[in-house]
Amino acid sequence: MAHLAPPRVTIGVDTHLDLHVAHAKDQLGRRLATVSVPTTPAGYRSLLAWARGLGEVEAFGVEGTGSYGAALARFLRAHGQVVVEVNRPDRQARRRRGKSDPLDAEAAARSVQAGEATVAPKAGDGVAEMLRCLRVARASAVKARTQAGNAIKALLVTAPAELREQLRGLPTAKLVATAAAFPAGKPATPTAATMLALRLLAVRHQALTAEVTALDRELERLTAKAAPRLRALFGVGAESAAALLVAAGDNPDRLHSEAAFAMLCGSAPIPASSGKTVRHRLNRGGDRQANAAAWPRARPSERSSAASSATSPGRSSPPSTSSTTTSPKPLDVYRSINPEHRRPRRQHAPTLRRRPEAAAHEVVLP
Repeated sequence: MAHLAPPRVTIGVDTHLDLHVAHAKDQLGRRLATVSVPTTPAGYRSLLAWARGLGEVEAFGVEGTGSYGAALARFLRAHGQVVVEVNRPDRQARRRRGKSDPLDAEAAARSVQAGEATVAPKAGDGVAEMLRCLRVARASAVKARTQAGNAIKALLVTAPAELREQLRGLPTAKLVATAAAFPAGKPATPTAATMLALRLLAVRHQALTAEVTALDRELERLTAKAAPRLRALFGVGAESAAALLVAAGDNPDRLHSEAAFAMLCGSAPIPASSGKTVRHRLNRGGDRQANAAAWPRARPSERSSAASSATSPGRSSPPSTSSTTTSPKPLDVYRSINPEHRRPRRQHAPTLRRRPEAAAHEVVLP
């Protein structure tokens, strides 16, 4: 008696904060089962055991691999499973078919089987994840420091005249240092209350500056160690290098070409042609932080040329590019991030040949 081969199973997972919903489909797209598991290590183990019990698992399509599904994606990768990053279902399809967690999980599995979702998620287990965490803390500290500085200057607008004249016109660093030296105590007058408020805001500003300095020091160390070739490029500092490394992730080999990296950074032009009109438009998608880091890198030599022209009144044309530092090309940035990349060989289409004994209408592949 012939033994039936186990079904090949594709799992789609709709991720949430406390609960993940998974749906399984076989190789023919038929529904097999749906299950909900808690977002704990025990829940991840039970999900993997459930999937393996249905048949041979081909892939997991996980939504939100950069947020709620990050821990699950790392767990599955650590256990040798193929994980595919899945975007949320199309809004038009949601309006037509409805919205629920099982339906979203089924749509994730369907997108993997249809080949619509093919991107490998970020590994999140190396230097890029470390840089991401530090950049989150740095951005929060910079924003809070800016708010504290703005609050200090806003208080000066309504401060008593003698206090306002004392601090008027001071640069931010000196203003913060002066306000931090104000005496502390229980205020009895509006002037004393204003001085106390200015002092507390200035101390907060100084503490946040110390945090930003410490985070910048760690970013400098990690980027120099993780991507020395990237840091060696002209115009690439620690913050820009960290943004590009975070966009690529800890597994940059998932970016198969420079074009894929450009699309990820939102710097690849988008076709916008119609009829006889052939044109492209700017890409409004992609990682905007990586886009902001890559854009200044593309034109440093042009800026230096413009600066040289501005400082030379008698010069009518920009200086030659040989006298200025050349800007790194996008391919240089990509190869600095993914040094192991090798351009794949061009694969030619198979040549059709005819068997001598075949009929005139029969064409076979080799």
